[in-house]
Amino acid sequence: MPHEIDLAVEDARWETAVPDLEALVTRAVEAGLAVALERPDGPVEVSVLLTDDAAVQELNRTWRGKDKPTNVLSFPAAPQPRHPGTAAPLGDVVLAYETLVRESAEQSKPLQNHLAHLLVHGTLHCLGQDHEIGETEADAMEALEVAALATLGIPDPYA
Repeated sequence: MPHEIDLAVEDARWETAVPDLEALVTRAVEAGLAVALERPDGPVEVSVLLTDDAAVQELNRTWRGKDKPTNVLSFPAAPQPRHPGTAAPLGDVVLAYETLVRESAEQSKPLQNHLAHLLVHGTLHCLGQDHEIGETEADAMEALEVAALATLGIPDPYA
């Protein structure tokens, strides 16, 4: 049974700005899963929401106490018993259109590369990786991101 990647697009600008959007989302999430140091046995389900700054700001305020938009939010699923024949819920990854467009322009990166990077980043967060607890953890997470992106032909975003 393959992984399930559920994509919801709330802001139609994503679909016009990123060619083959669904395929890119699927490849990026799967690349993140492939490089993870620890992942559940068997298939997982990841939900991806592509929305706008206002929606992400509301989620950021509600769940993190930060009243501002951000590029990506990750919400790992609580551990659940595995049911035969179903994918284990891994979590939700939410991305803000305006923030990603602005960042990709500021960093002179194609939007699809930046999107792929943040999808990998969010997927790794759902798997328990955390760059905010220390430099060692941040370096380890960056190395996983670079490895995942390399499998997609995307250059090191930190170089």
